[in-house]
Amino acid sequence: MNTTMADTDLKSSPISTYTHTISRRYQHLLDKSTPHVLQRWIGFAFLLFIYALRVYYVQGFYIVTYGLGIYILQLFLAFLSPQANPELADDGPSLPTLGSQEFRPFVRRLPEFKFWYSLTRAFCIAFTLTFFSMFDVPVFWPILLFYWIVLFISTMKRQIMHMIKYRYVPFSFGKRKYTGKKAAVADDAGNGRP
Repeated sequence: MNTTMADTDLKSSPISTYTHTISRRYQHLLDKSTPHVLQRWIGFAFLLFIYALRVYYVQGFYIVTYGLGIYILQLFLAFLSPQANPELADDGPSLPTLGSQEFRPFVRRLPEFKFWYSLTRAFCIAFTLTFFSMFDVPVFWPILLFYWIVLFISTMKRQIMHMIKYRYVPFSFGKRKYTGKKAAVADDAGNGRP
């Protein structure tokens, strides 16, 4: 017997068909949520509040929270970093460092949507871990908080020095934006030009 790929697709199990359908619906919901930036971040803030409330109520799971904090810091650094490393000249397109160079927009190593998605997923996993007592390792939490603050300050200092050295700003607020031809025509009409 010679089975083809189409035959094996027809004979797929109901479980794989169900998981495929669920994953397609989940991806569809993610795709629909992409343009709704504010609503996504409000949902994340609610999730963060629920997680903080859970940890405060249980008075434990500080190791899980510390690991979550380290992961958040790693994601935040990737969010602030440019996709092309400006230290390597042969790494493709680089950020302009002189006024005479062509303007290239800042492209993040970790885009905003993936940053939000990774944070949300990490908080969901950490929240789930708070229901298993084996992850509640007894530690003195002020020491973990102090370690995390020292780590945050040292890595952010290094990142800010990198931003200053290569002259890039990872945020778009406050930057001039191209308004298009319509705005230029309206300005000319307002000045009495034909």
